Amino acid sequence: MKALVLAGGAGTRLRPITHTSAKQLVPVANKAVLFYGLESLAEAGITDVGMIVGDTAAEIEEAVGDGSEFGLKVTYIPQDKPLGLAHAVLIARDYLGDDDFVMYLGDNFIVGGITGLVEEFRRNRPDAQILLTRVADPRAFGVAELDASGQVIGLEEKPDRPKSDLALVGVYLFTPVIHEAVRAIEPSWRGELEITHAIQHLIDTRADVRSTVIQGYWKDTGNVGDMLEVNRTVLEGLPRRIDGDVDDASETIGRVVVEAGARVVNSRIVGPVVIGSGTVVDNSYVGPFTSIAENCRITDSELEFSIVLRDSSILGVGRIEASLIGRHVEVTPAPSVPSAHRFVLGDHSKVQIHS
Repeated sequence: MKALVLAGGAGTRLRPITHTSAKQLVPVANKAVLFYGLESLAEAGITDVGMIVGDTAAEIEEAVGDGSEFGLKVTYIPQDKPLGLAHAVLIARDYLGDDDFVMYLGDNFIVGGITGLVEEFRRNRPDAQILLTRVADPRAFGVAELDASGQVIGLEEKPDRPKSDLALVGVYLFTPVIHEAVRAIEPSWRGELEITHAIQHLIDTRADVRSTVIQGYWKDTGNVGDMLEVNRTVLEGLPRRIDGDVDDASETIGRVVVEAGARVVNSRIVGPVVIGSGTVVDNSYVGPFTSIAENCRITDSELEFSIVLRDSSILGVGRIEASLIGRHVEVTPAPSVPSAHRFVLGDHSKVQIHS
């Protein structure tokens, strides 16, 4: 059994971070989202991975390499444009051959991995198996409709009027039957080959399509709010570990990880928090659900419920919360300026000013 991991796409919902970085490499608890998925595949006993890459291919390849660090063998498959999930299956046909495979969206996060799901698929071997989860607003997702017996009878992509609250999670399992289905469908109104349309084709041709409603935690980390929420969830499970230097004037409370080479000086750290190697936290407060990557500097500041990427500094700016701060960022106080108003007003204008 192989895996097809999707690591392309523009990541528009995470801009400006993704103007200069692949969305799948934005870190959660100081580890790229993509790496959690690769580890899940390895734990499920899958070793051969085809990775769909786009404009950020060089960065993805530098981070993942040949996959040996994860116990995998990775083959890169370029996609000129993000033309849909079914298009990814289409262009991976030669790599996948006649093997069953897992398709895993590289920016999705599932607590607990997929080992049980893969074992179930191998045991029963339906033509396709999809993961579903209940969501508050299914209009942003592919949505499944089930009959009274739990059988999948229909799928819709981002419907205006969803027929259920069951959204498709970004993990799918297929036999080679899916290759015929992706060749049979036409692009959607978005100009993409939708995997929901391909699975619907399987349903219409009476193929065996099964679903599993997951009870665990799942997130599509496509926006800042979801990234912060996944970061919170992962940090809650980290054991306390102080490998770096924490001076006697500092206090660490709860699940705090200070990596080797990091320093905490005259500061208060309230977990869950992770502080990366080479980072210095000086005369500051770092509060719950915060991850600070390597080689950062936090001085005379307060930080909570945030993600700070590597080589960034936050110096004397008071309190920051619910923020995603990119690489090589400098956050400093603005210079004081006299309070004044400037106007260019047309004839007969009326202006009210609150002093």
